[in-house]
Amino acid sequence: MHTVWKGAISFGLVHVPVKMFSATEDKDISMKLIHRVCGSNVSYIRKCPTCEVEVEWDDIVKGYEYEKGRYVLFEKDELEQLSGEATKTINILDFVALEEIDPIYFQKTYYLSPDQAGGNAYNLLLEAMRQSGRIGIAKVSIRSKSSLAAIRIIDDCLAMETIFYPDEIRSVSQVPGLPDSVNVNEKELMMARMLIEQLSTPFEPAKYKDDYRDRLMDLIQHKIAGEDVSVAPEAQKTNVLDLMAALQASLEAVKLPPNAPGGLDTNAAGGAAPGDAAQPAADAAGGSEVVAKVKTSRPRKSKKEDTVS
Repeated sequence: MHTVWKGAISFGLVHVPVKMFSATEDKDISMKLIHRVCGSNVSYIRKCPTCEVEVEWDDIVKGYEYEKGRYVLFEKDELEQLSGEATKTINILDFVALEEIDPIYFQKTYYLSPDQAGGNAYNLLLEAMRQSGRIGIAKVSIRSKSSLAAIRIIDDCLAMETIFYPDEIRSVSQVPGLPDSVNVNEKELMMARMLIEQLSTPFEPAKYKDDYRDRLMDLIQHKIAGEDVSVAPEAQKTNVLDLMAALQASLEAVKLPPNAPGGLDTNAAGGAAPGDAAQPAADAAGGSEVVAKVKTSRPRKSKKEDTVS
């Protein structure tokens, strides 16, 4: 792993020297912009429209536009001093319960490891937090940006989650079209709760995968092999007006008989017959799987993913 930051965790008068590593990585398949005519990679040039010259990074500073076309300028060291980044400290302000933080606040996760001779202090903080069941709320500056952060334990490693400040979270009152009140049909609610119960399972992240990335990588390999490929369009979804029929068909799909013990007699509730409900639900789901149709029988060549930049 590449070290992205070095500093210390501070709580009270205790300092824990740490190194920071990104805990996640972007698995998106990188695409470049290519000139269709000649096949060359399109480059971006930093050009000053007034001087009409290409500008080097050393000649670029940051500026805030306070009026149209008028800026106040800042050197890099000015912003670093303002943000407190020079101190390189993750300053823990409070310890709180993790469940008190809504997930909307979380941004990005970093792993922290002990640096220099900080192993004892690192282990002390880790074990004290583990036994207390609390996480630390801290302030930190990374690349001239001040952030709130949550310090918690992942397995036997301290981790830092950058989190939004409260004024960066938009209020749900700004969301258009929300209903003024929640009114639902009781029988439909019972069926929806049954469906949720049938689909409930312990969280196993390994069973989820990026289907789009897999299909795109498969398509890339076919194109590298020179095969003529066409992609089947995604089936259009149809709005299902009969909510009860869709719920009943969904329950059938997860193999819960509506009249099973603990179930609901949906026919008595005015629902459609199973045969009538299955097709609308299938239409609602839509055929979301995109299939690549290869128009040649030539064997597929083996290529590694790292052939794509």
